[in-house]
Amino acid sequence: MPTAPKPRQVISLLMLRHNTVVQASELIDELWPELPPPSAVTTLQTYIYKFRKLLLKQGLGSLLQTQPGGYSLTIPASSLDVSKFEEQAEEGQKLLQQGDSAGASESFGRALALWRGPALADVETGGRLFSYVTRLEELRFRILELRIEVDLETGRHRELISELKSLVLTHPLHEHLHGLLMLALHRSGRRHEALEVYQSLRQKMIDELGLEPGKELARLQHTLLSDSPAEPLEPPRRPRPEPAPSHAPSRAPAHAPSPVPDMAPDPAPAVGSPPPPPVPVPVPEPMPSLSFGPGPLAPHRAPPVPGAADGPELRESIGTPAQLPAGLAGLVGRHDVLKELEAALREPDGPGADGTAARIGVVTGPPGVGKSAVAVHLAHMLRPRFTDGQLYADLRGSCPDPRDPAEVLRGFLRALEVPTSRMPESLEECGALFRSRTAGRRVLVLLDDVANSAQIRHLLPADPRCALLVTGRRRMTALVEAERVELCPPPLEEALEILAVLAGRQRVEREPEAAQRIVEVLGRHPLALRCVGGRLAARPGLSLTALADRLDATPRILDVARLGELDVRSRFDASYAGLTHAEQGVFRLLSMMGETPFSAAQAAELLSRPVRELEAVLEVLADNHMLATDRCAEGVGRYVFDRLTRAYAKERLEETLAPASVVEEVCAR
Repeated sequence: MPTAPKPRQVISLLMLRHNTVVQASELIDELWPELPPPSAVTTLQTYIYKFRKLLLKQGLGSLLQTQPGGYSLTIPASSLDVSKFEEQAEEGQKLLQQGDSAGASESFGRALALWRGPALADVETGGRLFSYVTRLEELRFRILELRIEVDLETGRHRELISELKSLVLTHPLHEHLHGLLMLALHRSGRRHEALEVYQSLRQKMIDELGLEPGKELARLQHTLLSDSPAEPLEPPRRPRPEPAPSHAPSRAPAHAPSPVPDMAPDPAPAVGSPPPPPVPVPVPEPMPSLSFGPGPLAPHRAPPVPGAADGPELRESIGTPAQLPAGLAGLVGRHDVLKELEAALREPDGPGADGTAARIGVVTGPPGVGKSAVAVHLAHMLRPRFTDGQLYADLRGSCPDPRDPAEVLRGFLRALEVPTSRMPESLEECGALFRSRTAGRRVLVLLDDVANSAQIRHLLPADPRCALLVTGRRRMTALVEAERVELCPPPLEEALEILAVLAGRQRVEREPEAAQRIVEVLGRHPLALRCVGGRLAARPGLSLTALADRLDATPRILDVARLGELDVRSRFDASYAGLTHAEQGVFRLLSMMGETPFSAAQAAELLSRPVRELEAVLEVLADNHMLATDRCAEGVGRYVFDRLTRAYAKERLEETLAPASVVEEVCAR
């Protein structure tokens, strides 16, 4: 197996999709989810060539075949642990349905014994591999739960206590595991320990989530407090034939009492009719009071829900969240951008309209250019159209610790009044419930400061009446269906208006030339203008001419572009920290190119680097908006610094070249 990460990704995806054709485009999406380099196809072919060479050394070269548009790896399913695991898991479920608890436990045990650690633990995962890993881990956990439930039913409660204690330490907020441990302890005559488990979980949930345990777990606690016998808690339900469906309407009247299957007599089949076909039956449930809803592999059936005849429980009620943050007072300009995005997020109408997917708008741009301000302003403009609510989350994509999408999803579900007891554990299930919860409704979702498209994969509503508005520093070209707008510094007139709104219109009109000098020195950067405008507002006696002279003489212009928590340099720091060491080095050296546009060939000549190698780095910098792009008259792609970005790059270059003592002095200031 190669040690380089990307070849390992290729091999892993081919093995997981064995005996089928994997398109080259799928492999490229896995390796480069955001922006594939120009050499992506050639590089992929190199990885395939090296993999085939490894197979040839083992006499297995025929396993890897080149197919039209892709590649296939022919491997018998019996030689892969993942196939063996799925086979044993399926066999265990069949035995469980047939009432063979002992055989099911053995099959589940054999399936779990094939695991030696997390799925693809030593492989970097892109979007496609991540979905496989998530599915396998969820499947593994569900099989583990089923095996424990079967062992509880067969009386192995004492043997399970140590295993369950280890599991609840690993999953400190998992209610179902805590319930299984409580039951095992109770059946072992350790009722006081079972109650302590409940109290410990309850305190953790209150401290970390602000939530109480679900009603299923609370019912189990009540049973333990009442000192009911352990066995009658979970009477084993053996499979028995169910009645064939009659021709009567399937929907019972809302006032009809729920049937009790174990007590209601089976109706006799009609005379002369063939015997009804066998119907899947419920398998024994070791602990029905802790059934939190069947998972994708669960053979159990959920208990009847009161009022279910009137519609699914999740659609009985829904809150109308209004989570949008306050808009920026006095937003100036950006009329074309707002108009373009507003049109993109408007619900399509007419016979030719595409009504199958939610609309998506993406606002990207360099640090501090006003992405969040534009998005929030637009969201407030659109509120009347999204009458079922507006959801907001800051994903902190530019920070070292971006938010977990599962955490964001659970917050959205709570805002939509999903009960805690119905909150799924996995990210995929949360995403599916979110899509169900927003189906048929008009909901606007605003996701601010997104790191990349993978971070929001499960946060997209699916209903065409919903809309998603995203901001981020990266281009997020993987969202091909989105309307993307790249913000740049505003034109001179709008920049002067920003200064006038903050510093006072009369001051700007009295000294128009000085105002224009200030705006140009700051590169028309909106956040820098807010900082300087705030300083002017706090010092009404300071003339614009004096400030312009001071800015012209300032060697480090970013020292001035700071006011309280508003700091342009810190915004650049976050983007700079997201680059690799090599990319940071190129970014610093490119500041020597000045503010005139340059091509990759010109940059390669300055830095003495191969053009092809440098092109990939330049594209990364442009993707992160550390460089802007344009084209000359001949159509050749060019790159250019805006003024403050180049000022930041020069600072970094000077700090790198300066002696350590000078750097320490600069940092101290």
